[in-house]
Amino acid sequence: MFDPAQLAALAAVHRRGSFDLAASALHVTPSAISQRIKALEEAAGCLLIRRGQPCTATETGLRLVRHHEEISLLNKALAEDLALSAGPAVLRIAINADSLATWVIPALARTEGFLYDLIIDDQDFSQDLLKRGEVSGAITSHPGPLQGCDTVALGRLRYRATASPGFVARWFANGVTPAALSLAPSLRFDDKDGLQAQWARRFGHEAALPSHRLASSHGFLDACLAGLGWSMNPEALVARALAQGRLVDLGPQAPLDLDLYWQFNRLTARALEPLTQSLLSAAKAMLPA
Repeated sequence: MFDPAQLAALAAVHRRGSFDLAASALHVTPSAISQRIKALEEAAGCLLIRRGQPCTATETGLRLVRHHEEISLLNKALAEDLALSAGPAVLRIAINADSLATWVIPALARTEGFLYDLIIDDQDFSQDLLKRGEVSGAITSHPGPLQGCDTVALGRLRYRATASPGFVARWFANGVTPAALSLAPSLRFDDKDGLQAQWARRFGHEAALPSHRLASSHGFLDACLAGLGWSMNPEALVARALAQGRLVDLGPQAPLDLDLYWQFNRLTARALEPLTQSLLSAAKAMLPA
């Protein structure tokens, strides 16, 4: 019904945010991209791209972008079933930064046939990207169910509240108390990051925490080691520093466990099966059940 080249142009403009970047990605001219989008909008009978900085798909446009990516994945699976050669398919998935920093990369590396377009988003919000059709799969903290999607449990990502010995001596000399937490600088990945506040509530602190914003899992570790602040860090990232005494666990009896799930479009489940199995295998090795 729709021209594949036109759908590819639409997806590229939405993903890249501009006609020029879409043209570069598809190795055509910006004029060709513009012509394809215009022809597709005429065929659809409505606006598909909101021109701006960045350009974004309309609701109908996003449905066509999702259709294009589903067809690409289904074509890849069919080619493999028929033992035909097929190039890699672009797979757009949402992953939380801490999973990416600790256990996901080996799973991606073991799964051939995809070019990954990774969207880094908080596990509490990544499901929204899947709902909107922005991604084909997401690692989330929501067990579902989500309409049109399948969900598999991955395990628990364990966090430890950590800080340097010097930081503890300065800010937590009398222990982790509401008064100390109201003064000690914490680290926060972004406005969506609620892990530090969730942990602090266990110690009776309900108010906003003073915090540095630092959008990097490894940056959190480096900042803790340097004494910039305290933060929740994946146990796998801080285990060595804790064993060496370079970091202190602020609550040895109070780790924070985050349940993780892999959710994906049911229509493309067959094409995503190799990745699903790789994620399950990696999670089994790295995450407690």
